[in-house]
Amino acid sequence: MLYAINVIRHGFWIGLLAFLIWRNKTSLPSSLAAYGLARGVAKIDEKLPDVVYALLSGLNSATVGVVALAAVQLSRKAITDKITRILVFFGAAAGILYNALWYFPVLMVVGGVATVIWDRGWIQICLYRVREGFQRRRHQQRTVDVESSPPVHGEKETERQPTGDNGVPKSTTQPIESAPNGQESTKQVDELDGAKIDHATNQTTEVNHTHTNTPAGWIFSWKPGLLVLAVFLAILITIMVLRGVLDRPPKAFSLFANLFLAGTIIFGGGPVVVPLLREYVVAQGWVSPRDFLLGLAIMQAFPGPNFSFAVYLGSLALPTHTLLGAVLAYIGIFAPGLTIHTSAMGLWSRLHHSPLTTSTLRGVNATAVGLIYSAVYRLWQIGFLTSSSSAAASQPLGNDPWWVVVVAGSFTAGLWFGVNAPVLIVLGAVMGLLWFGVVS
Repeated sequence: MLYAINVIRHGFWIGLLAFLIWRNKTSLPSSLAAYGLARGVAKIDEKLPDVVYALLSGLNSATVGVVALAAVQLSRKAITDKITRILVFFGAAAGILYNALWYFPVLMVVGGVATVIWDRGWIQICLYRVREGFQRRRHQQRTVDVESSPPVHGEKETERQPTGDNGVPKSTTQPIESAPNGQESTKQVDELDGAKIDHATNQTTEVNHTHTNTPAGWIFSWKPGLLVLAVFLAILITIMVLRGVLDRPPKAFSLFANLFLAGTIIFGGGPVVVPLLREYVVAQGWVSPRDFLLGLAIMQAFPGPNFSFAVYLGSLALPTHTLLGAVLAYIGIFAPGLTIHTSAMGLWSRLHHSPLTTSTLRGVNATAVGLIYSAVYRLWQIGFLTSSSSAAASQPLGNDPWWVVVVAGSFTAGLWFGVNAPVLIVLGAVMGLLWFGVVS
């Protein structure tokens, strides 16, 4: 947001400078802090005292509550109708059931396509036709039963008039509007969840849910924007092809490729990055779950974007070249978003009036928000750290009711009382120390 505002008002270079150094809400200061944190975590022994594991478990519990709160808050913005509500649930359920590097981009594409189909009214039309067919069959069966029944004895049989679907004789059906030639017409228009269906012509008219105002200025026109986007896609395809073709690619290249892909498909910012980074870095065995959870908990107390967490992971992923890992992670996670955003500012003047664009973005956003709930589940499953013979053993937080209370307390404090995330993280650490004092 800070980058976009400054680009629109002052140009690209001022926007980039603001993105890098403006106060403590931007990428460079928080990334430097993340790199320093990684250097400190790298010096921690693999085997830790029990009190440290209790402290980390408290941090993890509070972090799960903070991420869950962020998921709920983002859901309120993302859910605008039935299809977005379904897609939030779809993203959460699909993210919980399966994990793979290619899986998250596919889910977001499915979400975008689903909203396009929904807003076009194709699903509603199919459902309406099915419902209409069942009603017609039921009416025909009722008519056959009435005509085949004999008249009551002593009662004069009267001529039966054909009836409508609601049982009212067709001759008494009131016209809805008059035709231009004076004849009565029974044209009817229904609106079903985003599509207007004209039963007289069987045509659908899309209802546009999104109204976007265009900013006054642009850094360039749509043609250079399209060129920038094409170059970016070519770079992305080249990186992904090399990543798949090379038998044993260097770890530095694999790290950059994974984070570049994550930075490309992340939509919505904030905690959306957590499940992707865990899958693209921790699942590859480059960073231990303990260090991931420790860094995530502490980074929640840092100012600045959550994307800086990738710098922490990149430094740990290359223990012999920590600075190189941090730089590659910084470029990989931030460059795609900046490039796409810059090119889109030129293309948006042509695209923002397109119902196809707004529908697609609405579905992608809802699915991405759903993935945050899958991150909550996976963090819950590994949040309780205990000591074993040689390393930390991760257990679900539900194994001890104390951590469940900490999660619920951090979520409730943030939702109802507006307590900031850094305060919640510190309180979680205190609760972890209290737990250790009680059980020991």
